[in-house]
Amino acid sequence: MNAERRVVVLISGRGSNLGALLEARLPLQVVAVISPRADAAGLGLAQARGIPTRVIPAEGYAGRADFDQALQQAIDGFAPDLVVLAGFMRILTPEFVAHYQGRLLNIHPSLLPAFPGLHTHRRALAEGVAVHGCTVHFVTPELDRGPIVAQGVVPVVPGDDEATLAARVLSMEHRLFPYVLRAWAESRWVLGADGQVRWYDDSREQNLRLLWAGEFQ
Repeated sequence: MNAERRVVVLISGRGSNLGALLEARLPLQVVAVISPRADAAGLGLAQARGIPTRVIPAEGYAGRADFDQALQQAIDGFAPDLVVLAGFMRILTPEFVAHYQGRLLNIHPSLLPAFPGLHTHRRALAEGVAVHGCTVHFVTPELDRGPIVAQGVVPVVPGDDEATLAARVLSMEHRLFPYVLRAWAESRWVLGADGQVRWYDDSREQNLRLLWAGEFQ
């Protein structure tokens, strides 16, 4: 376990996943929280814990490339080992993604590769799936197609609407993301040179960690 591993978290809004990460008291150091929005409530969560925050307003730049360059400079000033997207609602340029190759992690509210992009819960209900969930994955230039680290599965129950299903998935996100980051800090999984994630527990090797709510420890 390495308590000195450094993480920068990017948010856009309320920061509920950020809050879950901070409440989990992980064996790593969140060295900064950065948002394109000054009114992002998650910034207050960080400030209350003495974590440095930065606002990079997207409207202050001519285009995505200029914004991403400013964001990259801000992140690199904190020298992180990992950059975590926790509800960061912007599509990043390929140049930005390449700069953080193998160090840029996102949580997405579906069981990828099903339902990439937006409105995942609405689309899951429309397709009539029996299970839904969330995915922690590495970010690559192709949207929501990077190597999968782990997935959390929830049932779709009779009477679900978009709001109830979204709440169940969000609760799973709040379990899965801290679980994955704790395991990363403890070197229990790695991203291999072949682009596949491998988990190592009790001398067993697995290529995907798939978890239901009752399986978290």
